[in-house]
Amino acid sequence: MQRAAISDRRHETSDMREETLDKENLAKLEALGSEHVTGIIEEYAALCAPERIVVLTDSAEDKAYAKKRSLELGEEFPLAMQGHTVHFDGPADQGRDKAKTKVLVSGGVHMSAHVNVGERSECLEEVRELLRGSMNDREMLVAFYCLGPAHSPFSILAMQITDSPYVIHSANLLYRPGYEAFKSLGANGHFFHFIHSAGELDEGVSKHPDKKRIYIDIESNRVFAVNVQYAGNSMGLKKLALRLAIRKAVYEGWLCEHMFIMDARPEGKNRSTGKTSTAMVPGQKIVGDDIAYIRESEDGYAYAANSEQGIFGILEDVNPVDDALIWKTLTTPRQDLIFSNVLIAQDKPYWLGMGPEVKVPPEGKSWVGQWAQGMMDEEDKRVPFAHKNARYIISLSELENVDRALNDPRGVPVSGVIYGGRDADTSPPVVEALDWAHGVFMGCIIESETTAATIGAVGVKKHDPFANSDFLSVTLGSYIKNHFDFGSRLKHPPKVFTVNYFLKGEDGKFLNRKVDKKVWLAWMEGRVHGEFEAIETPVGFIPRYEDVRTLFKTVFGSDYAKEDYERQFSIRTAHFLARLDRMEETYKKEVGMPEEFGGELGKVRERLRTTYEKHGKEIISPFEL
Repeated sequence: MQRAAISDRRHETSDMREETLDKENLAKLEALGSEHVTGIIEEYAALCAPERIVVLTDSAEDKAYAKKRSLELGEEFPLAMQGHTVHFDGPADQGRDKAKTKVLVSGGVHMSAHVNVGERSECLEEVRELLRGSMNDREMLVAFYCLGPAHSPFSILAMQITDSPYVIHSANLLYRPGYEAFKSLGANGHFFHFIHSAGELDEGVSKHPDKKRIYIDIESNRVFAVNVQYAGNSMGLKKLALRLAIRKAVYEGWLCEHMFIMDARPEGKNRSTGKTSTAMVPGQKIVGDDIAYIRESEDGYAYAANSEQGIFGILEDVNPVDDALIWKTLTTPRQDLIFSNVLIAQDKPYWLGMGPEVKVPPEGKSWVGQWAQGMMDEEDKRVPFAHKNARYIISLSELENVDRALNDPRGVPVSGVIYGGRDADTSPPVVEALDWAHGVFMGCIIESETTAATIGAVGVKKHDPFANSDFLSVTLGSYIKNHFDFGSRLKHPPKVFTVNYFLKGEDGKFLNRKVDKKVWLAWMEGRVHGEFEAIETPVGFIPRYEDVRTLFKTVFGSDYAKEDYERQFSIRTAHFLARLDRMEETYKKEVGMPEEFGGELGKVRERLRTTYEKHGKEIISPFEL
């Protein structure tokens, strides 16, 4: 029976080649010399039944083909400005869908409560049925990429199979080419692979969002996505590959993080702070936007590389004041730039938070189809002209502040690591950990309010360890232990900081301006280089008033009041202790938690209690510490 099944499949794939692969595309495939690659393509061609298979190389012609086909098929539309296009996802497909995204596990395998799991055999059977015949009137596009700089310890090769040229066009902007690198893999080399189909379409939109499935098969280093179009779900190399890379990192002893990488350059200085999850700050050099691979070097330092070469960025509140550099990039002609889910009127894009100077037209085309001012939805709520999770895609090479180290195979040295949460009532704007182990603990206890990037209620506080919990594909215990172990091996571990730009006062208003992060970054950069003293608190080191007052004067030419400093940097002991209690209960449910976590929790709790007893009040001014 087994022999017959294998024989039948070979006959089926042979027919597939004759019917769907012309000589040119077959030659491209055979040039890779990989039976593993060929077998995967044959398997999904037989399942998805495309009209034609197109194998795409690293050539400029093949990259142009993806954009051309996307425009021809109406997946993208040209805009007035040179190089700019727009794409629209369906109203039910506007962000990551956690409920429909599952990590596939076999019986007996345990995962963290943060991981949405599915039984592997059942989910594979289900998604294969959803994919069956899904491409029967379309081209199957096959493209090859490299996550991380090419020819480096950071490199992970990946193959994307899709029926959406928009997905390939997007990936071409966001990821380094990998077709030539695949040639060195050999017959059975290992790589990630992703299978995507938009499914049955209705006026260009996935017709069955209820049958949306995003399945991460960790045993086979592959991802399935069907009945989806939003790039965060359809483009496997983004957050879906992040899950595969996290698992690979834990087993191999390096770090894969949901973080920004930048080269901080204070006024009059030329040096690097390394890696940070903070938003882009004018005047600094950018190495990475979203995902960082971090490895130990021979000299005992940590080095980081950007897994991507582009930005899949959120548009809301990008304006000339808050994000001047990105604003300039998005409003000038470019070689290639894709907007999504914005309002289009007279071939110009409009998004939320562009600033009072921009007058939004009363009607146009948007993520809901034709939009008009005053339009109401089924729940009698006003429909915004653009989605809160509207995006732009652009290559980092288009930015004037891109760092030349972006593609350095060695990566960049890491001097500081910053964890950020969205916390309205507890954490000061910036805190430095007492040491690496304390810094890992700080990463463990991050809580964040939900945003529009994830489908569901906005503004709900949730535990979000390392601001990375949505993307775990291993037990939380093994993920955390890997962090403790990684830093303990380093002769020169980076300093660790937490930032919180979302602290609010009793009136519900933010205590920080968005642009104040430039000051907090300057303080962290100075701490890395020993320029500032700090105040030791139960939860870590905080800035002295004199130092941040000077930085506000230097950076903004403005004063910084003692009252503002006191409100922002007071230690809210009751809130911190309550968080520790929540974390203790939460982590009791996790398997394999390292002893270091409990030790750090106990030390922080004791410091907070001692400080509270000494001062006799729940909110302690930094001037009293």
